[in-house]
Amino acid sequence: MFGKFRRKRYFKNDITPVLKSWEYDPQQDMMVRRIKGADGKVKIQMRLDLGILQMEQEGRPDGKRPHGKESLLDYFEGIVEELQRKYGTAADFTLDKEDCYALQQEGIQYYYRYLCFFQLGDYERAERDTARNLRLFDFVKKYAIDKQYIEEFEQYRPYVMMMNTRAKVLSALRAKNTPKAMDEIKEGIDKIEDVYRKNGEMYSKQKTEVTFLRNWAEEIIKSYTPSKRQRLVEELRIAVENEEYEKAAKIRDKLNKLRD
Repeated sequence: MFGKFRRKRYFKNDITPVLKSWEYDPQQDMMVRRIKGADGKVKIQMRLDLGILQMEQEGRPDGKRPHGKESLLDYFEGIVEELQRKYGTAADFTLDKEDCYALQQEGIQYYYRYLCFFQLGDYERAERDTARNLRLFDFVKKYAIDKQYIEEFEQYRPYVMMMNTRAKVLSALRAKNTPKAMDEIKEGIDKIEDVYRKNGEMYSKQKTEVTFLRNWAEEIIKSYTPSKRQRLVEELRIAVENEEYEKAAKIRDKLNKLRD
C-alpha cells in the first residue's frame, strides 16, 4: 500500500509533460515566456536545455522573503537604517564573507530575471532590476569588510550600467523619443567611463560597454533620424562629445555640401 502511494507521488512530480509541451530550441538565444501560476500571480519562465527556470515577476525572483523582507539586500539596508536612527551612525555595521556570498547569489537571481525582461520587451522592469543590482554594488562597496569581496561585485558594474542604459534607451525608442534615447546613451557612456577612470581601468582595458553604446548610438541615428541633415547634425554632436575631432571635421564638410 505505502509503496503504491509513493509511486503515485513520484509520477505526480514528473515535469516531462511540461517540457514536451515547450521543446527546447538551441537555435534561439533565449526562450522566455510569462505564465499564470497556481497562486494566480504572473511567473516568468526561461527554457533551458535541461529544464525550466521559473521566477516571480515581482519581489525576489525565487519568491522568498528573507527575514520577512522583500530581499536580503532590503533586510541589511533596514539594519543600517535602524542603527542610524538609534545611534546616529552605522559605522560598526559590516558585511562578512557569508553575507557577501548570500547577496551575490541573490543578485544572480535578479540578473537572470532582467535578461528575461529584455527578451520579453519589458524594459521598465529590466531597468528596475538592473538599478536594483547597482544599488547592491553600492551597498557592498560601502560595508564589505574585505576589498576582495568588493571587487567580486565591482567587476560587473560597467556591464550592469550598460544594461540599465539599454533598458532606458529601448523605452525611449519605443515611445519614439529619439532625442531622449541619445541623451540616455551619452549619460550612460559618461557614467561608465567615470567608473573606469576612478578604478584605473582595473576591470577592462577594452571598455566593451562603452564601445557597444557608441556603436549603438550611430545605428540609432541612421535608423531613427528622419532627414540626412538631421542625422549628420546628430553624428556631429556625438563626435564632438567623444572628442573625435577628425571625424567631426569630415561630418562638417558633408553638412556644408548639403547647405551648398
